[in-house]
Amino acid sequence: MSANDLPHARGSARTGDTPAAGRQTETHDSAFLRACRREPVPHTPVWFMRQAGRSLPEYLKVREGIGMLDSCMRPELVTEITLQPVRRHKVDAAIYFSDIVVPLKAIGIDLDIKPGVGPVVAEPIRTREDLRRLRDLTPEDVHYVTEAIGMLTRELGPTPLIGFAGAPYTLASYLVEGGPSRNHENTKALMYGDPQLWADLLDRLADITAAFLTVQIEAGASAVQLFDSWVGSLAPADYRRSVMPASVKVFDAVASYGVPRIHFGVGTGELLGLMGEAGADVVGVDWRVPLDEAARRVGPGKALQGNLDPAVLFSTPDAVRAKTGEVLDAAAGLEGHIFNLGHGVLPTTDPDALTRLVADVHERTAR
Repeated sequence: MSANDLPHARGSARTGDTPAAGRQTETHDSAFLRACRREPVPHTPVWFMRQAGRSLPEYLKVREGIGMLDSCMRPELVTEITLQPVRRHKVDAAIYFSDIVVPLKAIGIDLDIKPGVGPVVAEPIRTREDLRRLRDLTPEDVHYVTEAIGMLTRELGPTPLIGFAGAPYTLASYLVEGGPSRNHENTKALMYGDPQLWADLLDRLADITAAFLTVQIEAGASAVQLFDSWVGSLAPADYRRSVMPASVKVFDAVASYGVPRIHFGVGTGELLGLMGEAGADVVGVDWRVPLDEAARRVGPGKALQGNLDPAVLFSTPDAVRAKTGEVLDAAAGLEGHIFNLGHGVLPTTDPDALTRLVADVHERTAR
């Protein structure tokens, strides 16, 4: 199937047909947004990181022969992929189909997403001269995002759409390393060895990230998530000194829109309190820390998101139910809880296991 064979979204594909303000009103009372605001909910809302992706056969079919970055720039394809898990699993929120490196590609950074590897940057950024390649992001650079979100919000109705972006630290790690890294040695060498250049790099990336989130919110996204996938590699003192100011800048830049802001990282048990301080309304928790303990670390005034281990879904239905119960029990006293995995859906996950999980959480938590 080619992108031209996809079902068209209802209505016109013109940008701006549905004002963002009207969109926020339509989704305001959804279980997902109520949980983000720590308000009473009819049931615990559920969505999954990477719910629109390789675990779905329908995703593999529409993506066949189309590169990842190319897929992110085709509004009709983005719309179809984003809607797939909503149709199949009946999740409480959709997450916009894209990739964290899309804004970097949009401003002219020479990179590609290589299958089995991830984002690869042709010329890593490690000097002040390199920094000049990171120009400002404009809405015109990502016009396809505005168009796709316009199409999506007409299709989703009252189901909220989550926009997202990569956090400055994680984007910097890809740019400095030139691709995925296990030890982040070049990233940390720059952070420790030239703290002023590092600060300037993260500040520039904070501006780019904030601009990318702003485009999504103004187009109609009901919430946004900042993915800091690699920040768990840092000690708390390094995070506070060298990373947190850039994350704060991103969250502050979109605060006036009033949409919930979610902050998620992997291996961040020791950083949960600081991540909450950075400005998120909701702190995402991976599977390593129980939610009741995470709540103690984060402190009051924040909702939590998480945190079933994605690998649990490969076990028996009874085992999945038991582990799901453990998560819900740990979340019982929280001010607000959004059920999610502790990281993204693994590619070989049985989609039926996700569908059963959504139904199970909804049934157990119905009020």
